[in-house]
Amino acid sequence: MRFVLKSQFNPNGDQPSAIKTLVENLNKGIRAQTLLGVTGSGKTFTVANVIEKVQKPTLVMSHNKTLAAQLYQEFKELFPESAVHYFVSYYDYYQPEAYMPQSDTYIEKDAKINELIDALRHASTASLLTRNDVIIVSSVSCIYGIGNPESYARASLELTVGDVCTQKQLITRLVSLQYARNPLDPRQGHFRTRENRVEIYLPSGEEIIELDIEKNRISSIARRLKRDINTKSYQLKILRVFPAKHFITPHDSLKLAIQNIRQELATRLDELKKQDQSL
Repeated sequence: MRFVLKSQFNPNGDQPSAIKTLVENLNKGIRAQTLLGVTGSGKTFTVANVIEKVQKPTLVMSHNKTLAAQLYQEFKELFPESAVHYFVSYYDYYQPEAYMPQSDTYIEKDAKINELIDALRHASTASLLTRNDVIIVSSVSCIYGIGNPESYARASLELTVGDVCTQKQLITRLVSLQYARNPLDPRQGHFRTRENRVEIYLPSGEEIIELDIEKNRISSIARRLKRDINTKSYQLKILRVFPAKHFITPHDSLKLAIQNIRQELATRLDELKKQDQSL
């Protein structure tokens, strides 16, 4: 999986020297460079040429969602065979929790998540963990943590045709990865069963995985696009299923965290009782 730039244009003017200098400095390990140019001078095209020559996963950050969307579309056109993704904040509305001491009023946290943007974020992380030719176009929200990438990858489920696996075992693993069973109206992050088949609606929102289990073995794995219900599925030999949510904690870490919380609780309760505070 390599970056292959597709364009009817070739670098012109100052672009060839800019590309050459940027690539040479990157290979030397220089961490900060500035590409100067007025609007419409082809800076995006210049950077695309640098990406093709350097062949490394690339993060493109913008200060707002609108410009990020424009850059996302441009990079998708320049690299049609690569994994170009859009990663921005998925909140349409967000009200943080608050407390007003004057009136003893507690306001709960409230938020509305955009499912389409959430799906695009999941597609981004899945590609980063499975491919090298990845460009993520993002707003500044990408600097906020979405969990531990190692825990996220370790929690994923690898399925291979011929594996010993019952339908009940597969369902249990999917639930542990925070997939929800929905037999009537499945959407991204859901699954449903149909006789010997388990259908997994990937959190990226684009694909449906169909697993057939016969005699307690995975007999086939197929992938099809959600929007093309009547098209033929692509047969797979092996598949990695990532969690339905970005925030996921391994069971061993969760067990330790709960133990530490209980110890801290005991200490804090003792302090409050000595101060004659209400609990």
